[in-house]
Amino acid sequence: MIRTFSITLLLAAVALSGCASSKSGSAYTRDQTRQEMIVRTGVVESVREVQIEGTKSGVGTAAGAVAGGVGGSHIGGGKGQIVGAVVGAVVGGMAGAAIEEGVTKKTGLEITVRLDNGTLTAIVQEGDEIFHAGDRVRLLSGAGGTRVTH
Repeated sequence: MIRTFSITLLLAAVALSGCASSKSGSAYTRDQTRQEMIVRTGVVESVREVQIEGTKSGVGTAAGAVAGGVGGSHIGGGKGQIVGAVVGAVVGGMAGAAIEEGVTKKTGLEITVRLDNGTLTAIVQEGDEIFHAGDRVRLLSGAGGTRVTH
């Protein structure tokens, strides 16, 4: 019973990890294609690692609540099964929400750039490209936000 609950939560977490949208400087949504972007250039002043929080869509909560409710309903008999199902659903929902956020959390970079016009700006994006202080970079700004690239 507990094993079934754990397996269900694990499967929900794996499914959720595929639903997370990318905050990478290299990934574009379908809606961002064929859109004009403003290009500014500058030099990286500093880079620091940050955490990009995970999603809180409610899918993890729902999956955990269902798994916990089913697992809890097997405890006791009569009214005990109802109480077990309710407690299992609450605990499962909390566990599912935590798993969803943990699985979709990513490491990112806060990249501070001194633009050629002297303006200082900072962008946070996934850490899939390496940046160092002194690197010459481009900032691409459009409908989906701003990203830093080499």
